[in-house]
Amino acid sequence: MMWKLTVPASSANLGAGFDALGIALTLYNRVWIEEADGCFIESKDGIAVPTGPDNMIYDTVRHLYEQCGRPFSGLHILQENNIPMTRGLGSSSACLVAGLLGGNHLLGEPFSKKELLDRAAQLEGHPDNVAPALLGGLVTAVMEDGEVHAVSVPVNPKFRFAVFVPSFELPTEKARAVLPTQVSRLDAVYNLSRAALMTASLFSGDVENLRIAAQDRLHQPYRFPFIPNGERVIRLAYDLGAYCVCISGAGPSLLAITEDERFAEKAKQQLADYGLNDWQIREYACDPWGAKAECI
Repeated sequence: MMWKLTVPASSANLGAGFDALGIALTLYNRVWIEEADGCFIESKDGIAVPTGPDNMIYDTVRHLYEQCGRPFSGLHILQENNIPMTRGLGSSSACLVAGLLGGNHLLGEPFSKKELLDRAAQLEGHPDNVAPALLGGLVTAVMEDGEVHAVSVPVNPKFRFAVFVPSFELPTEKARAVLPTQVSRLDAVYNLSRAALMTASLFSGDVENLRIAAQDRLHQPYRFPFIPNGERVIRLAYDLGAYCVCISGAGPSLLAITEDERFAEKAKQQLADYGLNDWQIREYACDPWGAKAECI
């Protein structure tokens, strides 16, 4: 029996919501998976992926089998990787979710979605990408004692999410290593209030406060030095009328929120005019459903 898994990209933090907020986007990885005798992993689109047992999807499925006490003989996996890797769009979380969802279906669904979310966050270390990838929508998530408490709400459909994706990578480990281990109470309050404002604004459709809501003192100031020309791209986005711009996840991609149907078209021309040829612009809506599994 083969299962087809469709998992959305995700953008975490949304400015001030560090490790707490995330949104699912209409950009998808697809994975076809079935039991096999041995390890057989292929890339459908020519993008290089690990083809041994260290493949994240393969290893995650094996982990689920071990948790259930079921013998594991191997898998045949076919991957279609549309989410760019190490760009702050949840590519590793998409692999984790694909492995957990696929393995759960191969096992006969012994785990609930809530249990899969807990396992995904435990494996990833935080829930801000895995939660929207699994649940869809705009997600606020808290992890306590290995358990995730998450709520997904719809985003006002007028919003568009334009992602500026550079040609260079920024590994999450490097982006996390530069963050301070302690913050002041003033900075904590600064972020808490803005994270709440971002959630309410995206849900309600109120655009007036988005620029304030995207401001942050906990992670973005420390990560911007690793994003060459990031400040220029932000100015470009604001010049084109973006409501707000923030780092997508750990970066280096930048996320702009807009309503303009021609925003991406105009931004593409501006990037060329400014000589920022190592940046691409892609535009998405919010995915409301999260990861899906289909038996084929």
